[in-house]
Amino acid sequence: MPTRNDIRNVAIVAHVDHGKTTLVDAMLKQAGAFAAHQQLDDRMMDSNDLEREKGITILAKNTAVKYHPKDGGAPITINIIDTPGHADFGGEVERGLSMVDAVVLLVDASEGPLPQTRFVLRKALTARLPVILCINKTDRPDSRIDEVINETYDLFLDLDADEDQIEFPIVFACARDGVASLTKPENGTVPADSDNLEPFFSTILEHVPAPTFEQDAPLQAHVTNLDADNFLGRIALLRVEQGELRKGQTVAWIKRDGSISNVRISELLMTEALTRKPAEVAGPGDICAVAGISDIMIGETLADPENPIALPLITVDEPAISMTIGTNTSPLVGRGGSGKGADAKSAGRVDRKVTARQVKDRLDRELIGNVSLRVLDTERPDAWEVQGRGELALAILIETMRREGFELTVGKPQVVTKEVNGKTHEPVERLTVDVPEEHMGAVTQLMGVRKGRMDNMSNHGSGWVRMEFVVPSRGLIGFRTEFLTNTRGTGIAHSIHEGHEPWFGNLTTRNNGSLVADRAGVVTAFAMTNLQERGVLFCDPGTEVYEGMIVGENSRADDMDVNITKEKKLTNMRSANADVAESIVPPRKLSLEQSLEFCREDECIEVTPETVRIRKVVLDQKDRGRTASRAKKV
Repeated sequence: MPTRNDIRNVAIVAHVDHGKTTLVDAMLKQAGAFAAHQQLDDRMMDSNDLEREKGITILAKNTAVKYHPKDGGAPITINIIDTPGHADFGGEVERGLSMVDAVVLLVDASEGPLPQTRFVLRKALTARLPVILCINKTDRPDSRIDEVINETYDLFLDLDADEDQIEFPIVFACARDGVASLTKPENGTVPADSDNLEPFFSTILEHVPAPTFEQDAPLQAHVTNLDADNFLGRIALLRVEQGELRKGQTVAWIKRDGSISNVRISELLMTEALTRKPAEVAGPGDICAVAGISDIMIGETLADPENPIALPLITVDEPAISMTIGTNTSPLVGRGGSGKGADAKSAGRVDRKVTARQVKDRLDRELIGNVSLRVLDTERPDAWEVQGRGELALAILIETMRREGFELTVGKPQVVTKEVNGKTHEPVERLTVDVPEEHMGAVTQLMGVRKGRMDNMSNHGSGWVRMEFVVPSRGLIGFRTEFLTNTRGTGIAHSIHEGHEPWFGNLTTRNNGSLVADRAGVVTAFAMTNLQERGVLFCDPGTEVYEGMIVGENSRADDMDVNITKEKKLTNMRSANADVAESIVPPRKLSLEQSLEFCREDECIEVTPETVRIRKVVLDQKDRGRTASRAKKV
């Protein structure tokens, strides 16, 4: 079977923060992708604002470098797919793996294989892709290279890898310095026998198979991702499996429902470094982008009009977490949230999207490029159930929408259950925790409350302990904040979907109730001074509140309705500035993720471009009281 030796397609997969994007940066720089005078940023592949803020990769992106072999041979194009390391974005990983012929598994020289390492490696082994192991960050003072290699071999055996897959080459690297070697360095040192990534490039050329194709086969190209351009409209990213794709060519578009229609390729683009450049033809194994098909979707096929043969659709894992997302129904809808009583003038500066039609259109647009998301109708016409892989993936969607000007009401995260043999099963996760030895008891107690069972515990002798738990996904909602508090910010926790098990029963994950505003108004320092002994407050003085809005966390288990707008009454014996020196404890500011963790079943979150507020689903104090009394009688 003919092969294309001038091209290699490889994906870089790893756990969060093990150095994927930094390694791609170094590959781009050393392959001469940029001019010497160009000003380059760190983590060039993280083009999304949220990716840069959170320091994680959210979207799978591709780049290409021209590698010139040292023996003077013809240059070889290496297409690189930078995939997310977080299992919540697993749909991006699966799409990325469908475009490549091998993977580079990046593992931290100190942390070793972690849950997301297992997740991405399992996907690669299932797809029968060859693996190159890269031990990164060898210069870490706590690196333990030999142990990490052994743990990686154990992981391959645990995932039932066959003999061919387990005979993988090993490269040692310090991606930050752009250095790689095939010789194992001492722990805590940068590889000394090399000063560049040449050994890494040569390993890719030797062990990544060149794309194969059938001579004179009809066109087959698989759509793996979507993008948009202000001038070209929707752009489909695809890999050509067989045949050739040309600019101006008429092709058969095989849709997800099996229907076929003929379309014309108005523009053909190929990636060079971080930009797409016009091209005339793309052959087997090429990763390219086409424009001219306005409604094309991920997983569909472009084929020969005279002999259309569809490629298999891309399948992803089932969603595990759901949230209800709807229009903003609070009394402050459309008024902004400056915190000082926003007026119509300031509210008009933002293009606010507050109608059900706008929210539904935005969710439908998200479905086009996000194959792991589902949107279901609810009983209400202005709210929808959105299902995804995990809490982080849905929080990223909400954060993106609020930055686009949407005002939303978001319900508490719930798990997606399923029936197995007539019994309700819920998703469970494998949680890996790294903590100092003195915090072992606190973590074990936290897991006991959440009905987690310990599967494994290992002590590396460095004062740190690694524990593995199997815990229901419900128990991890609201876990991270409490975990970081109990471990004094030193603990590291990562989890991954492990399957479904029978319903675990009731879980109590939040012991404290809420402080709820009993009337509308503006928060006063006088009221805050009297209330701060009742619990932790969330609002600054001058913040506008409404009845049913949660203004703090109660120190007791039940909710308490409070008047946080109470003003000091002045008499002829007291001047207005007599007691201005009252001390106020700084309020706790909750981010969107922390608000989602804090939420209870009868609470929801109001999300606007300026602020995030937690509120009761039923705002009226009397209505909530009647509902609670009826629940007690039942």
